[in-house]
Amino acid sequence: MEKQYKYYAFISYNSHDTAWGKRLQRKLESYRMPATLCSEHGWERKPIKPVFFAPTDIQPGGLTVELQERLKASRHLIVICSPHSAQSEWVGKEITFFHSLGRTDNIHFFIVEGTPHSGNKDTECFNPVIEELRLPEILGANIHERVYRWSWMNRERAYVQLITKLLGVEFDTIWQRHRRLLIQKVVSWIIGAAIILSTLLYIWITNQPVDATVQLREANEVNTELPLPENAIVTMTVGEETKTDTIKSINDCGLFLHIPHRFIGKEVRMTVECRNYLNTDTMVVLNKEVKLNIHRDASVFGDVHFTLWNPDAETVVPNRTVYVDGIKAISDKQGKVSLQIPLPQQKQRYHISANITLLDDTIYMPCGDSDIIRVK
Repeated sequence: MEKQYKYYAFISYNSHDTAWGKRLQRKLESYRMPATLCSEHGWERKPIKPVFFAPTDIQPGGLTVELQERLKASRHLIVICSPHSAQSEWVGKEITFFHSLGRTDNIHFFIVEGTPHSGNKDTECFNPVIEELRLPEILGANIHERVYRWSWMNRERAYVQLITKLLGVEFDTIWQRHRRLLIQKVVSWIIGAAIILSTLLYIWITNQPVDATVQLREANEVNTELPLPENAIVTMTVGEETKTDTIKSINDCGLFLHIPHRFIGKEVRMTVECRNYLNTDTMVVLNKEVKLNIHRDASVFGDVHFTLWNPDAETVVPNRTVYVDGIKAISDKQGKVSLQIPLPQQKQRYHISANITLLDDTIYMPCGDSDIIRVK
């Protein structure tokens, strides 16, 4: 029966490479294998654990009895290779001791810096003990091997190389799946980053103030005989804030400054007060350019009221037919004439005629019961 070990692997390293040791330990212990391979080989989903790494258990030093026991209890030895570990006496002793246990085939090399067999002390990454023990030719998993354009992909490839050596499976069996997962993860990161950036951009845009212009336009039939709107007071209620501007003419625009962008496309309340026009109080969808409809008050120039008055007799003249710009009307018992003229025919003043002599022949609008047309 296969011997049971307490540790799946023992990581040998130099203190300069501590960060790489911690990273490698996390990577190996958290690596999830494909479910099909786990079923085929009887593995757990995370088969490479526990991995012994000295900083998490004991401080590295000489090959104490405790450290030797850890090496004996480890199925594999992983050597983090760099110019620092190549010159480390203790890394050499750990390799030698593990070799003496008869597990030479279970020694693996993970190259993080330097060049294998460079012959230069400053760049050599393999400890000289490897050559002294005449270990089999070992290439090692090298994070700097230029297989892909991106360095992070080469690092991931080195991790998978080491994992397949530890598990004794074909490299492509795991790498193709691992690469697909990496691509999916990168795509997810890109999509996530795009969503975050879009959200931040949206928040930034919605908090940027904008200026809106408001222009008035007559919603009713335009009568060129009547005065155009002027000095209209326009009020806009945006959230809790109320803004007001005066539009001097129909060709003028009201300007409302520093409106939060988040209100664009939403309904806001607007009111208009303008002489000769009905007051407007409505909800409009806010845009940077707003066209606001206003309606003329048809009574201002259309409701004609006056009294026929005989100044000589100092009395009203009832039941008399008069014509207001050709439109027939009859005075009542109090001598009052009342007439409504349609908007298209309205004027600022009307000519009055009758079959009796009139001392006045014009009525100016707006008018009321106090206005008189004198009759001779």
